[in-house]
Amino acid sequence: MGYILKDICFSYENHPIFSGISLEIKTGVFHGVLGPNGSGKTTLLDLITGHLKPKTGNILLNGRHLDDFNAWELAKKCALVPQDFSVNFPFTVDQVVMMGRYPHLGRFSGPGAKDRELVDQAMSATGISDFSLRQVTELSGGERQRVVFARALAQDAPCLILDEAFSNLDIRHTLALMTLVADRVKNNGLTVISVMQDLNLAARFCRSLLFLKNGRIAAHGPVDEILTESVIYKVFQVSSKVYYDETIKCRQVVFL
Repeated sequence: MGYILKDICFSYENHPIFSGISLEIKTGVFHGVLGPNGSGKTTLLDLITGHLKPKTGNILLNGRHLDDFNAWELAKKCALVPQDFSVNFPFTVDQVVMMGRYPHLGRFSGPGAKDRELVDQAMSATGISDFSLRQVTELSGGERQRVVFARALAQDAPCLILDEAFSNLDIRHTLALMTLVADRVKNNGLTVISVMQDLNLAARFCRSLLFLKNGRIAAHGPVDEILTESVIYKVFQVSSKVYYDETIKCRQVVFL
C-alpha cells in the first residue's frame, strides 16, 4: 500500500511549506523526489518519517495513521540516510553500522548472529569492510556517507528513505550504491524514496518521479511520462532537450 498523504499542510512558524497536498507513494518502487532548493523535498521526508508533524491532514503508512506508530515500530518500517551526518564520539565504523540493528533488539538483549550477519553484509555491500575498526571521526565525508548508508541497509526495513544520500560520493560509489538499491527494489520489493538533484541519475534508476515547486506538486508519475522538457522548464526555468539514450536504455537530459 505504501504512503498516502491526505490534504497535508505544514509551515515553519509563519513560513508555509505545504498547503493541502495529497499524494500516494506506492511500495516496491524506486521514487525520485526533485525540485528547486526550498521546494519542500527534505520537509516531505521529515513528514513521512515522523520527524515532523503536519499542521493539518493525515499521513497513512500501509493503511495505518503514522501517529499510531511508536519510534521503534517506525524504525522497523523505514530506514533513513540523512543529508547531513555527524558523530562527535569516536565510535568505530562497525559500531555505527550495528546501530541499524537496535530497533530489532530486545530491551536487555545484545546483537545476535543474525544481526552480525546483516551488519557484515551491509558493510561488504557498501565497500567499507576494510575500515570497519576505524573511528568514524577519522573518515572523509564520502566514507562517512557510506557508513550511514550501510547502517540503513543493516536496519533491514522495507522502506529506504534517502535525503540527497549521494551528495558526498564520487561517481563510482554513487553508481555502485544506486545500482545496489535498484537491484533490491527489483528483486526484494524494497521501496525507495530518494531526494535527488541529478535528473539524469534519477531518470536512470528511478521508476517514478515527484517534482515539487513552492511546496506544491508540479508533476508526479512514471519517468517516461513525467520527465519532459515542459516539466523541466516549469519546475526549474531551464531549457533542455530530453532524449532516449540507447546505451543505458532510458531518458536523459541535456541542458541548453
